[in-house]
Amino acid sequence: MPEIKGEMIIFLVSVVTGIMLRLVYQSIGVFRQIIEHSLFLIGIEDVIFWIGSALYVFVQIYYTSDGSIRWYFILGLVFGTLFCEALLRRRKKG
Repeated sequence: MPEIKGEMIIFLVSVVTGIMLRLVYQSIGVFRQIIEHSLFLIGIEDVIFWIGSALYVFVQIYYTSDGSIRWYFILGLVFGTLFCEALLRRRKKG
């Protein structure tokens, strides 16, 4: 039974990780609306975001599951990102 508890904690950490990644990208989008960017700068910002995201996810996987990629970690990332996206769209409509 303790294994299930540990896996649930890893899943929740991955959901929060997905939410954090989506919120950071949303913040970049808001920054782009405030200050106009060229396509070149947008590309550079996106590359920096994706490299930073990859490093952040790697660190989270390393600390939560000793570096082994688990299917529920990936599922949690996707779920957290989609959950945050749904909340942001709902907020935008209302």
